[in-house]
Amino acid sequence: MQYTIVGDSLPAVLVKLEPGESILSELGGRTWARGQITTETKAEGGIGKSLGRALMGESVFMSIYTAQSPAEIGFVSSFPGSIVARQLGPEESIICQKGSFLCATRDVKLAMHMNKKMGAGLVGGEGFIMQRITGPGMVFLEIDGYAQEYDLAPGEPIVVDTGVLAIMDSTCQMNVQMVKGLKNKMLGGEGLFDTVITGPGKVYLQSMRLPNIAKLLTPHISRKKLAK
Repeated sequence: MQYTIVGDSLPAVLVKLEPGESILSELGGRTWARGQITTETKAEGGIGKSLGRALMGESVFMSIYTAQSPAEIGFVSSFPGSIVARQLGPEESIICQKGSFLCATRDVKLAMHMNKKMGAGLVGGEGFIMQRITGPGMVFLEIDGYAQEYDLAPGEPIVVDTGVLAIMDSTCQMNVQMVKGLKNKMLGGEGLFDTVITGPGKVYLQSMRLPNIAKLLTPHISRKKLAK
């Protein structure tokens, strides 16, 4: 399967399909298509996995697009940011934030991932429920803002603000730690907790968080309402 990621900060992935090839996405995820493509709506994996997808911020039903002739299909990110492409081997898994799945080849499986550590789920910014995506196949994920990739060695940690972790290999471990020093906690502006990811494996960090954007926009929206 050939693909191209275009659009800079307003990205889209263009996937070329040969006859018989399929790609799946959230319900109605396709933005445009060129060539003969049939669409099938299906609850992939049955009711249990469908409900799990709902808890992960994805749609219960999935759309499956199958090419009947050489075709091209476009999927667009829902927010300014980046699209990350990962080729997963058999049984290879990645853990992602909720709502990051864009599209994938048919053999890729989506499942719910529960953070086992209480602290990470409560204050880590990623929540208790994340996504586990397992190969084999190609998956495309959308990230808020710029995506920074790091390849962590065994036992190597990286410390990030809560909510910055977008994707990590399932071989990585995630935990939280409290910011040290009373002055740093009260005046540092970084919050009370940091997220710590420990290798081995790849991690992808996002430079923008939707809650932060909403926080910045709220005063302006409120002022406009008052002006009216």
